[in-house]
Amino acid sequence: DDTLILALREFGDWDVYLDAAAALRRGEITLHEEIRRDAESIKTPIEEVVAWLVDHLELRPGFHELAEAHRPLIVSSNFRQLIEPILAREGVELEVRANDVEWEPGGWLATFRNGEACGTCGEPCKRADVTSADAIGEVVYVGDGYSDRCAAQAADRIFARDGLARYLDEQGVAYEPFDDLHDVARSLA
Repeated sequence: DDTLILALREFGDWDVYLDAAAALRRGEITLHEEIRRDAESIKTPIEEVVAWLVDHLELRPGFHELAEAHRPLIVSSNFRQLIEPILAREGVELEVRANDVEWEPGGWLATFRNGEACGTCGEPCKRADVTSADAIGEVVYVGDGYSDRCAAQAADRIFARDGLARYLDEQGVAYEPFDDLHDVARSLA
């Protein structure tokens, strides 16, 4: 699971997450609205949540191999404040493009880095990061969830699993399945 999901399970309101995720799937709310609702359900100070995540989060196998060989850009709909401490714990320095969050007593307050709607999906998404990276060569996208749908389709090569793989199957978009990041690193070698 990603850092926000783990934080929600441990510190947030899981029912809020389930309701928001269902509303997103039905097209009733945007991804930003789901993330905003999820964040607001967490009342614990960010520092406490980060300390717990640093102690409990396990990276997907193959992360170090992929990071060392390819220095990927991390583009996430998650929060920079949750991602960067995990990278620091692992001794890995990578560029992270993610949302921000700050603690408020009534719940976390999300600040989104990209507020402009994408011309393809109509939501603020990660596609602009993929298309800007395109200028430096082949773009490889690795993803697994809802927030990866639009951005992945702008890449030259897609590695997908879980929800992203199911979506790409439905859309008839070619991708390479992966179980862990060792699979991705081997395929890119």
